[in-house]
Amino acid sequence: MRAWLKRGADAIGAGLFAALFMTFIVQITARFGFNRPLPWTDELAVILYVWAILWASAFMVPAREHVVFDLVYNAMGQRTRRGMLLLGSVMIAGLAAWALPGSWDYVHFMAREGTPVLGLPFMWVFIPFVLLLAALVVVNAWHCWRLLRDPEGEPA
Repeated sequence: MRAWLKRGADAIGAGLFAALFMTFIVQITARFGFNRPLPWTDELAVILYVWAILWASAFMVPAREHVVFDLVYNAMGQRTRRGMLLLGSVMIAGLAAWALPGSWDYVHFMAREGTPVLGLPFMWVFIPFVLLLAALVVVNAWHCWRLLRDPEGEPA
């Protein structure tokens, strides 16, 4: 099941990137090939970029591959590392859970207004941020559970 979800998330991410790339091709062709820039391509490119970055951060890139400053972490023993991982995961999950209701309210409120060119409700532009917050809660809660379940195992 987990592999199937990962492949699905990767496919959606690849689709977002392909749509972004195709939008750039249309934009460049219209602007430089026909000397007729298309306003909708700029807007769609920005929306797809936001979606691709937040989708990848939430569902595609494992936490261990994010940029970290681990100078202090690497200098500590295994038990301290485990405590640091647990504290960090609790903080991230807690802050994301705390931000989720307010973020959803704002995103839902933004459904009233549309983007200038495409008229797409802003809710659909910003909803990947809510998905990112929800993913942070789930992933970090799972990480906490794994750390507490196996106190002697190697820290992730």
